[in-house]
Amino acid sequence: MPQIPASAPLARRTMAYVLAGGRGSRLLELTDKRVKPAVYFGAKSRIIDFALSNALNSGIRHIAVATQYKAHSLIRHLQRGWNFFRSERNESFDILPASQRVSESMWYEGTADAVYQNIDIIESYAHEFIVILAGDHIYKMDYELMLQQHVSQSADVTVGCLEVPRLEATGFGVMAVDETDRIISFLEKPKDPPGMPDKPEMALASMGIYVFATRVLIDQLRRDAATPGSSRDFGKDLIPYLVQNGKAVAHRFPHSCVRSSHEAEAYWRDVGTLDAYWAANIDLTHATPGLDLYDTAWPIWTHAEITPPAKVIQEEAGRRGEVINSVLSGGCIVSGAVVRDSLLFTGARVHPGAQLEETVVLPGVEIASSARLRKVIVDRGVRIPEDLVVGEDPHHDAQRFRRTESGVCLITQPMLDRLKETSGRASDF
Repeated sequence: MPQIPASAPLARRTMAYVLAGGRGSRLLELTDKRVKPAVYFGAKSRIIDFALSNALNSGIRHIAVATQYKAHSLIRHLQRGWNFFRSERNESFDILPASQRVSESMWYEGTADAVYQNIDIIESYAHEFIVILAGDHIYKMDYELMLQQHVSQSADVTVGCLEVPRLEATGFGVMAVDETDRIISFLEKPKDPPGMPDKPEMALASMGIYVFATRVLIDQLRRDAATPGSSRDFGKDLIPYLVQNGKAVAHRFPHSCVRSSHEAEAYWRDVGTLDAYWAANIDLTHATPGLDLYDTAWPIWTHAEITPPAKVIQEEAGRRGEVINSVLSGGCIVSGAVVRDSLLFTGARVHPGAQLEETVVLPGVEIASSARLRKVIVDRGVRIPEDLVVGEDPHHDAQRFRRTESGVCLITQPMLDRLKETSGRASDF
């Protein structure tokens, strides 16, 4: 790799290593065919695009993505949407499937092992720093600022942390810190989370983002790999070890969160449940959503499909095509239907008389005439039959589809196919 001047931004001397192998089982059937980072979000993106865009916008030009579980959809997306890195510009983009490089019997055993098994690739680039990223969260963040803190505090590891209400932090890994934000203990899902020294009612929860000097990380990975009984995990093994035996520092997310003038708070979401996924997408339909996707100063890069424009058609009298407080992606056609407070991905078709309210429609979905959907997620490529009604009878919905306690319904094509086999007629749905 060509020598980068010491005066260059730290991001130019850094590799971003994205962990994208998690199953995302809490998303249930949405991850039957795809890993969580490959799940669609925001009308045209995938979840992983946010971590990757943050790295690119921060100035990082060397990125690696470790994949494992049901990776085909993710790998295809990365090949199509992130293939613009060029070695002649001193850039690289590596996709690293679990390929049993260390042992023919070993897949990635944990988050740290997913990095350890590719140490030779990391060493070949000879970057000074490495940022470890989770590939399954929605947020905008400038990693250069986190790198600067890491260097200024001479840390062995810097951990990205959310500020959350203390009593709501019981489901996180929580950092107890001193007045300088040095981590003095790491607690996994504590019953009584410690407060921050300057904000006792708030706690610092791990975001799964870690900055290391590359040599420090490699030494720690090799030490951990030789430690009997280790689960080979950053949160369970490497970070607690460095808290006790090195210098671990917390980086507060509001210090590096990227916000436009329309974003009032530091936005971060784990969209790992159907309720959270639905809510985060529907939030984008609001007049002023918590996340500004129209901020051209910090674009969210993705695979840009070649599609015709979206179109809304008014049919005959009494069947006016209307789209109210909604987001439509390219190739969508709403024909004589009403779409309210909903988000439609690429190529959705909504036929006359259909009504959508607070509905998330993934790519390639077709919604037939007179269907009524409220508070629904429709999986990719589903064909909604005529007169199907979902969101009005909780008991009936739960018998046919996946329904959460808060009333969000997920519809997949296999669910509809099973119903058709049982009833014999779509109108009986």
